[in-house]
Amino acid sequence: MHHVPLEFVKKKVIGGGGRALNQEIPLIPFIDFLLCLVCFLLASFSASGELPIDKNITLPQAENVEDMMDAPMIAITGKQILVNGTPAGSTRAIEDANRLEHIEELFNRLKQAKENWSQIRPNKPFPGACILQVDREVKALVVKSVFNTAARAGFPNISFMVNRIAKSGGEG
Repeated sequence: MHHVPLEFVKKKVIGGGGRALNQEIPLIPFIDFLLCLVCFLLASFSASGELPIDKNITLPQAENVEDMMDAPMIAITGKQILVNGTPAGSTRAIEDANRLEHIEELFNRLKQAKENWSQIRPNKPFPGACILQVDREVKALVVKSVFNTAARAGFPNISFMVNRIAKSGGEG
């Protein structure tokens, strides 16, 4: 065993033989990947500033409207209540009770939104505004309960999201 030639080991240790260490990156697949990534990001990002509207909600029509503001969005569908897209209660409990109800989950989410506002914008006064996005078929009792809970959570300035319709031409 003493006479075993180990020349191939010597070449590996010295660096002779084998492949070069500097590899070229295949450029075309990399560009394809980046192109797909950019297309995906463009398709998923909206720079228009419009808020997404739940497809299950039919908004009422109005002539006198104002532009959107930066405020928490409370959506009320036939079955649930959402704050900025996350569930914050159910409409069933209010409908079953057939009276005004305090919605604890909604209250807690709005309190958290109020605290977040103070932390993000410490020098600006809190406007206490939120936007209600209500389906036309939701009972008034549910809307009143949400309105009341929002006011108790520190959001007395409540706006309703509506679809803009053209003003009539007979103004004078």
